[in-house]
Amino acid sequence: MDSPVTVELSRVERLARGLGRLANESAVGKSLQTAFLRGVSFQWVRMVLSRRMLTEGLFDLRDVAPERGVLLVSNHRSFFDQYALLCAMLHREVTWARHLYFPVRSNFFYDHPAGVFINLAVAGGSMYPPVYREAERRVLNDAALDQITAFLQQPGAIVGMHPEGTRGKGPDPYQFLPAQPGVGKMALAAKPMVIPLFINGLGNDFLVDVRRNFDGNARRTTPIVAVFGKPLDYSAFTQDKPRPTLYKRCADFFMSEIKALAATEQRLRKACLDGEISDDDPRWLSNPMPR
Repeated sequence: MDSPVTVELSRVERLARGLGRLANESAVGKSLQTAFLRGVSFQWVRMVLSRRMLTEGLFDLRDVAPERGVLLVSNHRSFFDQYALLCAMLHREVTWARHLYFPVRSNFFYDHPAGVFINLAVAGGSMYPPVYREAERRVLNDAALDQITAFLQQPGAIVGMHPEGTRGKGPDPYQFLPAQPGVGKMALAAKPMVIPLFINGLGNDFLVDVRRNFDGNARRTTPIVAVFGKPLDYSAFTQDKPRPTLYKRCADFFMSEIKALAATEQRLRKACLDGEISDDDPRWLSNPMPR
């Protein structure tokens, strides 16, 4: 919910926030959103990305049976990381994944008509709540943190977060930005199951990535590799008094686990490039999962 403190917003921002609330904070809106994501978004995102996408650890997620929400923490290299995660987490075998939330920077998706349209048309409005850069809007971020904490109390909810806070723009996908304390504060407040993920292979030009999916040799030249880790034990951080330094240490721990998955991704990527992973391997997202 919005803070009672007055924060100046444009007409587009007010409209975008209102649509976001309708899609994510009401039972009817969230049910309609989930139906749209499964019936429309998942189908076309899978069509344009899944052929190139190799997943490690996704099979294991079928059996985790979380009693409350799941916080999925991953690195951030591409504007379209979240679409790939949508494709993976709505897989028919991951039956417990029901409601998706992807907090997003407000720039473009909440202050530009094209961004509002893309959020609705591609993600059903699930890129919510918005996070603001401006200091004078920080009170809205506090309210968003409370909202995300509430989401994470719900079984079947998945909140996708990037501990780095923004995209890594350097040439090396294995170099990371410092973790921001917000994700640690969120985890310690809601105490969800936390699952780390490292993903690599998507660019920032979606049309290029779509074309690559239909390149007959794409799995040997430009694979997308996503490595899901085991649920993390961060209970040691829950014993101390909540404070900013604790949130930062918890966020750093999450980031270290994401970094550890990068070594597995490098090994799998090399195997893809060398042709050592067959086209009928079930880890390719376009192939059936083994029962």
